[in-house]
Amino acid sequence: MIVYLKNNEIDREQWDNCIKLSPRVRPYAFSWYLDIMAPGWEAMVDDDYDSVFPIPCSKKYGIQYVATPNFLQQLGAFSPDKPQQKAINEFIEYMPDFFRLIDLNVGQRIDNDRYKVRLKSNFELDLSKPYEKLRSSFSTHCTRNIDKAEKKKPELVSDIAPEELIGLFQKNRGLDVRGIKPRDYDRLNALMNFCIRNKKGQILGVRKSKKKLIYGIFLVEIKGRTTMLFVVNTPESREKRIGYHIVNELIKESAGTRTILDFAGSSIPSIASFMESFGSINVPYYSIYRNRLPWPVRMLK
Repeated sequence: MIVYLKNNEIDREQWDNCIKLSPRVRPYAFSWYLDIMAPGWEAMVDDDYDSVFPIPCSKKYGIQYVATPNFLQQLGAFSPDKPQQKAINEFIEYMPDFFRLIDLNVGQRIDNDRYKVRLKSNFELDLSKPYEKLRSSFSTHCTRNIDKAEKKKPELVSDIAPEELIGLFQKNRGLDVRGIKPRDYDRLNALMNFCIRNKKGQILGVRKSKKKLIYGIFLVEIKGRTTMLFVVNTPESREKRIGYHIVNELIKESAGTRTILDFAGSSIPSIASFMESFGSINVPYYSIYRNRLPWPVRMLK
């Protein structure tokens, strides 16, 4: 039987055990990730945590709604035993009516006419093969850029504070990105610190003359999956093809292991092309949307 649980009613130990044992698990649904990036999240739970569905919910103008937070790509249904496609449709049918707006990214397609469904792209690379086999699947363009970057011998550093990486993003691409609020950066900062402190992630980068940061990447690491959650380029790092070098190094390091390198997807064609050039495959997820708000608050996001 499905039950709806408030945040303080969720058994974190049982929850995380269900997530950990679910197939193709990603970091986003673990309680520690949700507690930081979606404070106050609630959930639907079936058969004593046999299957679960996290709900990143909020309230605005007295109206309760569900929305996918920034820096949290996708959620959905999770279960070690039940087919996830079946589980998500059961949960969607049970979704409480008091949520007047639902705008959520999930890992499984739903069969429900009440929602608009849009396909989104996410690229993954299985690193179980030896490096030489993996490299043979790189595009010619990719290999050429790796070789160009390695001529400059960029040195990887890890002495990068979360604030420095976020600041680099804000000075570069962050100027053109809408919809990221100061609280989102604060949560990302907290997530980085948590992951570094608990050995669930790391920040790597490249400095110019060992001082000025010109490239950085935040990796979230769980068993069997490394997620490139937050990547920051600059005009100089693009010119030197540093991103190609970094990804190649990550592939070298984990080649021959049961690890998935998760590029975390992008709707920007040039970035998607970069991800695909390493031989990654598109493992899509879905945006589900339902708006039952009265006019004029119907435009609330």
